[in-house]
Order: sequence, then C-alpha cells, then structure tokens
Amino acid sequence: MVLGSCIWSCTALLPKIQTSIWKNSNIFNPLNLCCPLLRLSLTNFSTVSIYSGNVKIGELTRAGKVDAARHVFDKMPVRDVVTWNSMLTGYWQSGLIDESKRLFMFMPEKNVVSWNSMIAGCVENARMDEACVYFCKMPERNTSSWNAMISGFVRYGRIKEATRLFEEMPQRNVISYTAMMDGYAQNGEIERARNLFDQIPHRNAVSWTVMIRGYVDNENFAEAKALFEMMPNKNIVAITAMITGYYKEGEMENARCLFEDIRNKDLISWNAIIAGYEQNGNAEEALNMTLKMLEMGMKPDHSTLISVLCACSSLASLKQGRQFHVYVVKENLESHGSVCNALITMYNKCGSVPDAEAVFRQLDCPDLVSWNTIIAGYAHHGYYDKAIGSFDRMGSNSLKPDGITFLNILSACGHAGRVKESMNWFTVMVSDNEIAPRAEHYACLIDILCRAGQLVKAYKIIIQMPFEADAGIWGALLSACRVYSNVKLGELAAARLAELEPQNCGTYIMMSNIYAAAGMWKEVIRVRVLMKDKGIKKQPGHSWIEFENKVHFFLGGDISHPDIDKIHLELRRLGLQMTVADDYETV
Repeated sequence: MVLGSCIWSCTALLPKIQTSIWKNSNIFNPLNLCCPLLRLSLTNFSTVSIYSGNVKIGELTRAGKVDAARHVFDKMPVRDVVTWNSMLTGYWQSGLIDESKRLFMFMPEKNVVSWNSMIAGCVENARMDEACVYFCKMPERNTSSWNAMISGFVRYGRIKEATRLFEEMPQRNVISYTAMMDGYAQNGEIERARNLFDQIPHRNAVSWTVMIRGYVDNENFAEAKALFEMMPNKNIVAITAMITGYYKEGEMENARCLFEDIRNKDLISWNAIIAGYEQNGNAEEALNMTLKMLEMGMKPDHSTLISVLCACSSLASLKQGRQFHVYVVKENLESHGSVCNALITMYNKCGSVPDAEAVFRQLDCPDLVSWNTIIAGYAHHGYYDKAIGSFDRMGSNSLKPDGITFLNILSACGHAGRVKESMNWFTVMVSDNEIAPRAEHYACLIDILCRAGQLVKAYKIIIQMPFEADAGIWGALLSACRVYSNVKLGELAAARLAELEPQNCGTYIMMSNIYAAAGMWKEVIRVRVLMKDKGIKKQPGHSWIEFENKVHFFLGGDISHPDIDKIHLELRRLGLQMTVADDYETV
C-alpha cells in the first residue's frame, strides 16, 4: 500500500513538472527520488504514456486535425524525440511550416529524423533555400538527407544544384539514382538519365518506371517500348506510362490492349485511357470509358473531369456536360482552375455562353488561362465588344496578355468582320506588348483579309512573313480564291499546298471548284485525272447530333442508322417545305 501510494503521488506530480523535464532533465527528475522498484514502475508508466500519446498524435495529424494533435502534445506529461518529430511533421504536412520551425527551435533533443523532417517540410512548401540552410546546419546526415535535397531541387527544376549534390554524395542508393534520373528526364537530358539508369546496382520498379516514362515524355517511344519489354516485373505505373506513350503515337488499339491487361485498374490508368481517346479524336469512346469507370465505382478526379469535359466539348454534348458540372459542384472542385476552364470551354462550344459566363464569375481570382478561355468563347460566337471588354478588365487585374490572348482577339475581329481593328490589334501585340507573332497569328490575320476580299494584301503579308507559310495559311488564301474567283492566286496557293500536303484531297477539290466557277473545264478534268493518278480520294462528309442523351453519328452515303427511313422521310418533307416557301417568295 505504501509503495502504491508513493507511485500515485509521484505520477500525479508529473503534469506539473513537465516543463522542467523536457527543458532540462538535470533540474528535477522524480525517478531519481525513489527506490529502484519505484523507478522501474514509473519508467514503465512513462513509456506506455509516451507511446499512446505518439500514436494519437500520428492518427490526428494524418486526419488533418493538427490542433487536436497539439492539444494531446501539450497534455503529455513526458515526451520523447518521436513525439516532437510527429508534431512538427504534422504541422508542415498541414501547410503550417512556420509552426514546425518554431517547434523545432524548442526541441530539447534533435536527431537526424528531426532535421530530415524539416528539410522535407521546406521542400513540400516550396522553400528550397530554407531547406538548404537546415541541410548545411545538420550535425550529421544520412542518405535520406541527401535524397530529400536532390528530390527537392529536381522538383523545382534546379537541376544543376541537384547534380552538384548528387556528385558530392558519400553514398548513393537506388532512390538517389532514380531522383536524379527523373530530373534529367524532365530537363530533356534523356541520355544522361539512361546513363544513370545503367549504373544502378539494384534497380527497383520505380527506377524502371521513371526511365520508361522519361522516354515517353521525351517523344522517344521506341526506346520506351524496348525498355518496357526488358522490365522484369511490370507494375501498373509502368503500364500506364506505356498507355500514355501509345496514345501519343496514335496507337489506341495497343493502348487499349495494355489497359485491358491490368487486373486492378487504378484511377491513373483510367485517366490515361480516357485522355488517349479524347486526344485522338474519339470523344465518344472517351465518354463511354468514363461511364464505365463510374460503373466500376471509381471516383473521378480533376484529370478525369478535364478529359471528359473536353470530350463533351468535341461532341457539343451539352446535357452530359451539365451532368458532369453537377458532379464538379458536388465534389467541391469549382475552385480548381483547370476544371473551371474546361467547363467554360465546354459551355462555349455547346453554344451556352451565359453558362460559361456564370462559371467564370465564380472564380475568385481568374488566371491568364481563364481570361483567355472566356475571351475565346466570346470570339467564337462573334461577341467582339464582350471580348474587348474582357481584355480591358484583364489588364485592370494586372494580368499581362500573351500570344494566346491576342490570337483570341484577332479571332473576335475575324468573326465580327473588323478588318481595320484586326490590323490595329496586330500592331498592338507586336509594338506595345513585344510579342513575336507566330504562324497562328498570321493565319488569323490573313484569313480576315481574305474574307474581306483583300487577297493581294493577304498575299503580300504571306511573302513578307519571317518564316515559311504553313498549310493553314495557304489554305486560307486558297479558300478565299474560290469565293472571289481569283484563279491566278488560287493556282499559286494550291501549288504550295500540294508541296506541303501532297495527299490532302481538299486542295485538289478546291482548285477544281475554282476552275469550274471560271468555266475552265479542261483544267477541271486535268485536276480530277491528277487526283486519280495519285490515288487521292475525297473523304466522305460526317456530322453528329445529340438526341435524348445519345450522340448520333452520320457519314456521307452511310445508311446503317436504325432510323434511316424516318430520317429520309423527314428530309423529303423539309425539302418539299423549303421548295414551297421558295416558290411563294418568287411569286
């Protein structure tokens, strides 16, 4: 009983003396007051108390409840270095790096984990210079210390500093090599990355995947495929990288085969295949794959939504686009800039400008991409004044326009037929904003002049450009020549187009139409014979329409649609109605 009372009395005092214990253990330690048996009992009590406290702090910080974790920390009668490390890690993981720094200063004891944690916190919060300070002050370093710094430099594109540290490392492991490989690959130095890969004594799945992804990102798919075939154990990340590589090469069948081989498909692999279909012009399949993903119980993230909204834009599928907008609101993704920009684009391309404006207004601080997106929508629908108004408001928000901004303004001029204004804006872009015009800017300006019938002026600009005109520019001139029956310039433009795109049937058809309009039938026959000799065939026209939440595709000459008879009947009815109306106007 006496011993029990003594233990209870001493342990009851612990909360009152906690400050003395962790600040200076030599000032007062109750364990030194008691007999060995009591000292053993209190040690066991403290060990259990510290362990349970550390576990609780870890659970709370992982759940994002950093204030509750600090409350547990403050109430603990005794703390060890693990306690302190858990708390300062919890702070920086919640974005409170300054709180971590303050706690770190008052730590009675620091180990290498403490220093590494502060380096990781600075890296995570984009404070690389502060990470360097901690690294330099460390009394001792381990391989993890060096790796954390190298990974940080790589993350923020400071490849030279990462290389210097890598070369100074006393001992490297696979993580060191892999981090440096990733840095070189991101910097376009794929050969240096491969040299490091070949030097790794024992490669792991991550090092293989980083190298494969590096080849894919640097447009060297042949090497990526060769390396992928050599990989001993193909994990899901490497397969997903190859799916990306295949769809970048336009090989969607191979991408789909790899995707189907994955047993436990994760969100990243779903996103890759959906993006592949969308970026390769198969928006309908991208939409179908998204719906399959939802049926599998997979939750879309911002990458999924961006791809599927782009697919809805391509299909002009307003109803399905709105359904995904509802999901965006439900998942609180309205603050995600890229998702909102995809929504604005979708609504604009589906013809719902008010909805696009509503999404734009919800943005707290629209960035340059957001402004460019809304201006592009106004330009597409011919709202010249609204496009210029947005341009002015963008400047009022201290945002400097870029080349895309001016391309959209020129497009607005084109849709509104503002020839003089387009020339003025082109001058403003070059002289006032010092933006070098690209081929797209010239193409837009030339298209505006061509639409206005100023073909000679357009041609003079083409031959004065600082670079060779591409197919888009010559195509704009050729199209205008057909409208204004300018045979001479048409022949010149067609000749250049035939050099750039020898198998493009549009060039020959356009020139044939120009000759036909001028009554030059021998030339028409010559062009048709030339097409036949070169094996060039006219591609059938196609269109689509959304009806009852389904997109219906139509191909010229195709009669496979299940309702084709009803469609033809309706077309005949409309044709008859238009004939009657035309006869009535004539009378």
